[in-house]
Amino acid sequence: MMPKQFTIGGNERLKSRKQIEQLFAEGKSFVVNPFRIYFIEKLNVHDPMLNIQFGIGVSSKNFKRAVDRNRIKRLTREAWRLQKNDPIAIGLKEKIKTSGKQLNVFFIYTGKEVPDFTIVKDKVAVALKKLLNKIDENNTANP
Repeated sequence: MMPKQFTIGGNERLKSRKQIEQLFAEGKSFVVNPFRIYFIEKLNVHDPMLNIQFGIGVSSKNFKRAVDRNRIKRLTREAWRLQKNDPIAIGLKEKIKTSGKQLNVFFIYTGKEVPDFTIVKDKVAVALKKLLNKIDENNTANP
């Protein structure tokens, strides 16, 4: 039997332009330096197995070279992938699943230089904790 791979599947990536536009128009945001994180909870009508979709963006104004932008995106996706099975991320998934909603999350890198992976990983962990708290606040405010 093959070992389970902890990849970010195509269905876990936030690719729909319509969903991304809705996220920026209606979603909430918070900052975990060097990221600004946008998120929106919405009713899950398409795929009951899908709970969290994730995307990352890096400004071409701050990083002229595509290799730098792509590296930051790769580092962030890898940090997200590795923390997908942490207790906090699992708690977040369970909370979203039980509420019958879908969570779209989009990270925008606002730093000025290419970060070290350990920094990115730590900041993604902090962002996940903060996201869990924000979703708790939303669900207790309007059940």
